[in-house]
Amino acid sequence: MNRTMITATNTLAQLQKQMDIVSHNMANIDTTGYKRKEANFTDLLFQQYNNQKNQDFEAGRLTPAGIRQGVGAKLAQSQIVMKQGALKATERPLDMAFTKEGQYFRVLEQTEGGTAVRFTRDGAFYLTPVSENETMLVTGDGYPVLDENNNSIIINGQAKSYKVTNNGRFIAEAANGTVQEFNLSVVQVNKPQFLEQKGGNLLGLPDGIDGEEIFTELNGALRGQIGMAQGALEQSNVDMSKEMTDLINLQRAYQFQSRSVSMADQMMGLVNGIR
Repeated sequence: MNRTMITATNTLAQLQKQMDIVSHNMANIDTTGYKRKEANFTDLLFQQYNNQKNQDFEAGRLTPAGIRQGVGAKLAQSQIVMKQGALKATERPLDMAFTKEGQYFRVLEQTEGGTAVRFTRDGAFYLTPVSENETMLVTGDGYPVLDENNNSIIINGQAKSYKVTNNGRFIAEAANGTVQEFNLSVVQVNKPQFLEQKGGNLLGLPDGIDGEEIFTELNGALRGQIGMAQGALEQSNVDMSKEMTDLINLQRAYQFQSRSVSMADQMMGLVNGIR
């Protein structure tokens, strides 16, 4: 196998990964609160041949000295784009949407190993009964929504109205005038490149990674930084025209690398056929 074939096959495998990312973005264009991902490439190791022994001939050269032979490119990073999505009014009191970038709700997901804290921008919440006189605020998949103390939000009695303030305070008013207030758990993500998609429109931290530097809990005086709207949902920030353009460019790059493999195979066949 010659160098051309090695370079092309290495790049083909990485292009397939980028194609998977673009396809995933397109599939989630209608997913509430979804954030598109973007792939960045970098060169693999290359060899440099200093074929010019007489350095006097290199005087005035504007390009790097020698000849560089690479072995393709690799996917260096797949990063979440935190750009704000458009808001869609629903007039539903349990629908909530962030109006600022990088802010996430914290929810408790049931996993095979127990429970784990996840992050989501999907504010389509519901109430599920816990006991005869108690209901709990949950996501569309039934995961409990957490308050600022990382406890589930349990509402006593039957509430007649719900209100969400701009700084993330959830207020439930009962028919008898009793008011219950909860501060929703909200974090500001500072380093989104460390977050992993956990499925079901949820994000989480990799195993063994401390979240202290990755996100900031917006509690106490920091709650004034929260931007939230009630009766609305945030749409995904996927731009279909951009994704289609990226997909077309990817297809052409894939065809080019495939053609390189075919040409390298033909040249090896010609060489092997020499008698």
